[in-house]
Amino acid sequence: MSEVRAALLIAAEAHLARRAWSAVRMGEVAASAGVSRQTLYNEFGSKEGLARALARQAADGYLAGIERTLARPAADPRERLRAAADWTVAAARPGTLLRSLLTGCWGDPLPAPRPARTTATAPAQRRAELPLPGPGDLLAAARDRAVAVLNESAPPRTDPRELARECECVLRLALSRIVAPPVAEGAGAGRRRGKVTGPSPRAGGR
Repeated sequence: MSEVRAALLIAAEAHLARRAWSAVRMGEVAASAGVSRQTLYNEFGSKEGLARALARQAADGYLAGIERTLARPAADPRERLRAAADWTVAAARPGTLLRSLLTGCWGDPLPAPRPARTTATAPAQRRAELPLPGPGDLLAAARDRAVAVLNESAPPRTDPRELARECECVLRLALSRIVAPPVAEGAGAGRRRGKVTGPSPRAGGR
């Protein structure tokens, strides 16, 4: 990604954090990035193109974050998977593009970007114009990334299909907490690990 494109995305994120997308002006974004309005249009084509690029960046950032979290050393791979689930819940806080991508509920802070109507020539522009992943697609991609990272340190004879099922189960539990958070967020946060990992029904001898 070019420095100009990166600067424009940072500027657009900053404006989006302060106001609704409908109130964000392309000229203001360009000025914040220190470039001309025409340069902004050359990079993204339109405001819709900028919206698609922001959403694509959020999706890519989520998958990269999953990999970073799982790559941290821990005694048990399951601890790393739990950490990735907790990170997912924290990253998809209300008002973020990631929350919209994972739940499919758009409108706050950004309406669902419409598909591109033209074919871009630059690689970064072509990628931004690809269809955005739906919630199921993004979850599947996160699962596959988790399997790839955890498989490197998994015990011998680990069934890759079982590992994939476990990764998907934990990530889906994290998604359920994003969609239906505890009524008292402070009280729920202290029990997050138990909620995400799903304690054994026989815990406590019952």
